[in-house]
Amino acid sequence: MPVPSQSIPIGASKLLRIEPPKPPIDFASFWSNRYDQAMQVEPLPTIHHDANRRLIHFEQYDCYYHSTGGVRIGGWLTVPRSFAVRRAIVVAHGYGGCPEPTDDVPLKDAAYLWPCLRGLGRSEIPGIPTDPYFHVLYDIDKLDRYILGGCVEDLWLAVSALERLFPIVKNRVGMMGISFSGGIGMLAAPWDERLQRIHLQVPTFGHHALRMKLPSCGSAKALQDFYQSHAEVLDSLAYFDAANAAAYMNRPVHIAAALLDPVVAPEGQFAIYNALPREASLYVLDQGHSDYAHGDSQQKELLHELTSFFSAL
Repeated sequence: MPVPSQSIPIGASKLLRIEPPKPPIDFASFWSNRYDQAMQVEPLPTIHHDANRRLIHFEQYDCYYHSTGGVRIGGWLTVPRSFAVRRAIVVAHGYGGCPEPTDDVPLKDAAYLWPCLRGLGRSEIPGIPTDPYFHVLYDIDKLDRYILGGCVEDLWLAVSALERLFPIVKNRVGMMGISFSGGIGMLAAPWDERLQRIHLQVPTFGHHALRMKLPSCGSAKALQDFYQSHAEVLDSLAYFDAANAAAYMNRPVHIAAALLDPVVAPEGQFAIYNALPREASLYVLDQGHSDYAHGDSQQKELLHELTSFFSAL
């Protein structure tokens, strides 16, 4: 278990003692083989300047690239106005939607790719539900076709797209994920060594066996409901457990985990952190997926930490 980089608030000590799950014996080969196959895809990124959207520090572009299975991923690219691009960060979204880019990012001299993962936002696909309750269940009975695996591949191809657009950022790419994409990001990161630094905020998909027993809503509730009549699904979900993936991580990780969260159970968030085999940075939020008294100040403190964390890219 890693050593926290900050003094831990009262209430977190119990969460820091949660034992992470045990990965399937072929967990690493399952994901490394998928990564190798995904790297055969040429992303062919295209960008178009968005003249109607003006950020203070960045130029904004519509961006599209190819991912696995013939899927076309849409999103946005932001490029600094006052600096030459020398590093880049993939910024992925939660199940609450795919918000457009903002200026509130850690580094002002980095390019940012903001992809909408398959089936959502600018990457909607006929037949794939956009409602998180049903999206998280799509092809759940097919280990090699489950939607979460495709979303992981979309993140890998986002890195490929950035390297095609800006060859200078090779080996200087980071990733930020929140909630849904926090879990997807942890599933993606161990196998893609092009990702040098990873930040995950209130990450989901941690310790599925434990999540089935905890009060929750959103995508977790969908999985809990499905589990009631398909208990065998835990065998498949073990391959899509972000805490299992965390055990294989060998690069710097920064996690923001919440003490209270109605959508992503804190126990699952901390299980991901606890599974990391090396020292990692931890910022403890009072709450996740909620507005609360000190929320804005905590987010400002978190952004300050991330500026320091990503400055090493």
